Amino acid sequence: MIDPTSAYRALTSRDARFDGVFYVGVTSTGIYCRPICPVKAPRAENCLFFDSAEAAEKASFRPCLRCRPELAPGHAPVDSGQRIAERLMQRIDEGLIEQVDSLEEIAACFHLSLRQLRRIVQKELGVSPQELRQTRRLLLAKQLLSETHLPVTQIAFASGFSSLRRFNAAFSSQYRMPPTHLRKHREAREGHLNGGDTSMLQLSYRAPYDWEAMLAFLRRRALMGVESVDDSSYARTVRLGQHNGWIRVTQQVEKKALQVEFTHSLNPVLPVLLRRLRNLFDLSARPDLIAEHLSQDALLRPSVLANPGLRVPGAFDGFEMAMRAILGQQITVKAAATLGGRFATALGEEIETPVAGLTHLSPLPARVAQCTVDEIASLGIVSARSRCILALAEHCSQGKLQLDAASHTEQTITQLLTLPGIGEWTAQYLAMRALRWPDAFPAGDIVVRNNLGGLSVKQAEARSQAWRPWRSYAVMHIWHSGKLV
Repeated sequence: MIDPTSAYRALTSRDARFDGVFYVGVTSTGIYCRPICPVKAPRAENCLFFDSAEAAEKASFRPCLRCRPELAPGHAPVDSGQRIAERLMQRIDEGLIEQVDSLEEIAACFHLSLRQLRRIVQKELGVSPQELRQTRRLLLAKQLLSETHLPVTQIAFASGFSSLRRFNAAFSSQYRMPPTHLRKHREAREGHLNGGDTSMLQLSYRAPYDWEAMLAFLRRRALMGVESVDDSSYARTVRLGQHNGWIRVTQQVEKKALQVEFTHSLNPVLPVLLRRLRNLFDLSARPDLIAEHLSQDALLRPSVLANPGLRVPGAFDGFEMAMRAILGQQITVKAAATLGGRFATALGEEIETPVAGLTHLSPLPARVAQCTVDEIASLGIVSARSRCILALAEHCSQGKLQLDAASHTEQTITQLLTLPGIGEWTAQYLAMRALRWPDAFPAGDIVVRNNLGGLSVKQAEARSQAWRPWRSYAVMHIWHSGKLV
């Protein structure tokens, strides 16, 4: 429950730390805004406060064209209710909901009853699952209309609508204007929009964001042929279902956002692409809450103060990340990157791009599962790890194992530990990056233990309890800062 008095103080202060935490609906205008909206603050008696954009729209408020609520960063999932709601949104983006016939089947995917699912989503987001899907589609469509030159028909399908008619009807009903009105408003402001092979979109985050540290981490581990990381940008090839292309991501510091350039071949899977990029770059983190908690520990405080906005790099593709984690067992990061590049070049499909160094798509689990142990070992990968990679590929290709932020963390870790060659370190590392679990802790990591003063696994685990529920971020500070004691 939002306290109106506290929320109004936050609104009038325009403190960016509250961006995405709540939204304000202004009864005198029928518009809802982010708490950082640059317009004059409304009178307190004209304000209604909501936990989510979906709840504001359900109450018949329209999104502000100045502060653009669709750009507000989201909540970091901590408790189980938020986690389930986040997993549901991930499933919406990945297209799972369109592949089932009823809400009962959707609930079963989360091992819940229909009533439980509805109750959780209603409590966390203030809407039903159907309303959640509709609002997310409309907000993406509004962003595409505002930021790209894509035709309205392409925007309708890219945002998840099955027809232009349904898109026009939903948009006009919700926003009381046709989609073309928003496009004409933008063209009048910016001039005629020219076409091209790519478009750009913004993905907002809560400042601070240590972009240099993120790029440095990804650059050391980049897959040759699949990824290219320089001092200011991250680029990679993309395969999502039947759609291939490439993306490039840069930072826009003044807008507190990352700018994503993407090929139009990826338009049909744009919701999936944007969700995966948010996971990869940890854009939903709450750096204020994380820093406040971790800085209470005298051991971590110097690193937290010296490295504000340090994030946990995620994974664009869960199988790709797991394969790299297996290759990195008991060898250096540089050696693992070399093996990973060799693996991707040998088993990934070639693709033409205008970006130097992007030549291959990441190998699919089904393609890897067709290999023999000897074929993988011929790439310089020891037989034990070759068998582990084959077992992983078989489970992923058959749908037995799912490695993404929508997965049930504890169950997935248990599944991973049953595979030959995957131990606690690898499982926790994947929980930290592929599953986006903020409280993962690879206690057996030799660098972590050494930097903590040569602790045993048991001692490191005990020492980490004070950092919960942000142990993944504590690990990043320990890796980043070196020896702490």
